[in-house]
Amino acid sequence: MREVGVPGSVVSFIPADGPVFGNTITKSPHLAAINFTGSVPTFQRLWSQVGQNISHYRSFPRLVGECGGKNYHLAHPSADVTSLINGTMRSAFEYCGQKCSACSRAYIPESLWPKVKEGFMEIQKQLKVGDPQEFDSFMGAVIDAKAFDRISGYVEHAKKSPNLSILVGGKCDKSVGYFVEPTIVETKDPKDRIMTEEIFGPVLTVYVYPDAQVDKMIDLANTSTPYALTGAIFAQDEAWLNKATDALKDSAGNFYINDKSTGSVVAQQPFGGARMSGTNDKAGGLQYALKWTSPQAVKQTMAPLTDVKYPYMG
Repeated sequence: MREVGVPGSVVSFIPADGPVFGNTITKSPHLAAINFTGSVPTFQRLWSQVGQNISHYRSFPRLVGECGGKNYHLAHPSADVTSLINGTMRSAFEYCGQKCSACSRAYIPESLWPKVKEGFMEIQKQLKVGDPQEFDSFMGAVIDAKAFDRISGYVEHAKKSPNLSILVGGKCDKSVGYFVEPTIVETKDPKDRIMTEEIFGPVLTVYVYPDAQVDKMIDLANTSTPYALTGAIFAQDEAWLNKATDALKDSAGNFYINDKSTGSVVAQQPFGGARMSGTNDKAGGLQYALKWTSPQAVKQTMAPLTDVKYPYMG
């Protein structure tokens, strides 16, 4: 930014308690914009504060938010099993599932489930959880004690609920660091809270459905959660792919066909989601830069205006 002429004092790193920072900036009459990444309640709080102070600002602040999701993988009976298994496992467990785009819920047809289940369990055994400085570690610890408590709470819920069963994983250990095993849960209830609430950790929940209900799963994937960040469908059936893509156009700001729900690359694939996932302003896209500019249109006239009346009035 300095290379293009932005003064050095413009960009500052200011560590602060979240509410203290939010209260301070929303009270300033000079607030021009908020570019936020974080939780839905925090963004709602900031937006509310801006609304309450709207008469005090020199200009209307611009608000952009990216707030997470409950991202899905939906498989059709014609899906390529190997791609489905590998894509889902990587999406769910890379970075300990601590990505807003991580796959957290999967809908798998009964006909594919035996092979998919076998693949999930076999790969899970191969995922090393350990020191990230050891390059063969697939996962390290989760970020902090608060995250550990939240994630382990969902694991405990899976252990106690009659609708849920842990297929593999489920161990949580904070004796040295905050480690949570890659955990795969099967649910009998596709609307259990483990399938609708954002976990932000290495927990994947699977709902196995009768093949004949595949189209019902489209609606289920679309309406089960308030989020709309990322989602993926897997199928070799082109007609179904086209139908599902159209039906799910409002379910995810970043939508994947036969690919995992993570992996957008800045400047190559604009990223963002709508509903409670945010304002979908698409970071990484050209339009995103324009969001933070204040255009001025200039008109210069060379010919003098010689009459106040319009020509048709004569």
